[in-house]
Amino acid sequence: MSQLKLHNVVMTSAAVIALSAGAAAAQQACANYTVEDGDTMASIAIAAYGTSNYQPIFNANRENISNPNALTPGLSLVLPCEDGSLPNGQSARDIIEAQQERYANSSTNSAFKQPIKLVTGNGWAPFADETLNGGGFITRVGTTTLQRAGNNEQYSISFVDDWNSHIETLLPLGAFDISMAWNIPDCTNRSYEWSWETEVRCTQFHASAPVYDIVFGFYSLPESQFASATSFEDLHGATICRMEGWPLHDLEQEGLLRDDTMTVLQPATARECLDAVITGTADVATFEVQLFADAMSQMGLNTNDIVENPYVSTLSALRFITHRSNPQGKKYLALMNKGLNEMRETGEWYAIISDTLNEHNERLLEAIN
Repeated sequence: MSQLKLHNVVMTSAAVIALSAGAAAAQQACANYTVEDGDTMASIAIAAYGTSNYQPIFNANRENISNPNALTPGLSLVLPCEDGSLPNGQSARDIIEAQQERYANSSTNSAFKQPIKLVTGNGWAPFADETLNGGGFITRVGTTTLQRAGNNEQYSISFVDDWNSHIETLLPLGAFDISMAWNIPDCTNRSYEWSWETEVRCTQFHASAPVYDIVFGFYSLPESQFASATSFEDLHGATICRMEGWPLHDLEQEGLLRDDTMTVLQPATARECLDAVITGTADVATFEVQLFADAMSQMGLNTNDIVENPYVSTLSALRFITHRSNPQGKKYLALMNKGLNEMRETGEWYAIISDTLNEHNERLLEAIN
């Protein structure tokens, strides 16, 4: 399964409304918070924002959180403000404008005779969407890396919403140099039998450093035996639902697909996965925590209906990829890695992500109103 469909990874519309509605939500938002014994990422998000969607908190504290299900008491977390900016600092827009001004008069580098040809999907807001500023935050990060750290490379950007074609045709034939963005497994891990998808991604492509880490939660009925699973081994025997087109390599790495008793359902949408859990067709649904919050809101469900397991989750890094047959591919990725490192150091990486999420959330509110 080679196609990666990037679904909405944003705070839910209900969460945005909650953020702007009352003082209760503002007590912890836009401040630092010290983790207490018994805290989970979801419980902190609920207290601060009124939603279990903790991906924005994870984004702001990525360097200090290696496992979202294992918070250490005493750990200090930065809780983003309503607009996604960090407390006691510049706004996302100020950081972006400062970096743009810094490089405004830089001359274009001519190290490569032709512009670097970038491609991504379309309609997968807030990641990649032509209607968003800069084409979504993955697109904005990717193009900006080529203008930072002294790169100043020319590029072209196209949107092709057939993800299979990126890795089966467009990159192998040289129509494009870089595709953004892909879930790439840990290709150093040969402790399990690789699927076709993992084999292709690990043997036919080079990948950049991680660009954006997403959290996959595991969701079940409150009374289910799997709601209290404390390890991935406790999930053996379950029927697991993850949508068609989404990567499965994280489940492979945890050994969940090696057991003959395991069953994987792959419907088209997150709502279908949650419905499968409610009706008993599936024991566990697993997908991004932000999409979970959004789907729950749309379906009118709450934590009395479906709960997130507080002990198990997986992380998956989105990266830029180039086909191994591209003679300049590794050089292009090195440029992007260099720019990405600078963007993280200056805060521009986080600023672009939070700015795009804020833009997307405003559109959701407009649609509701």
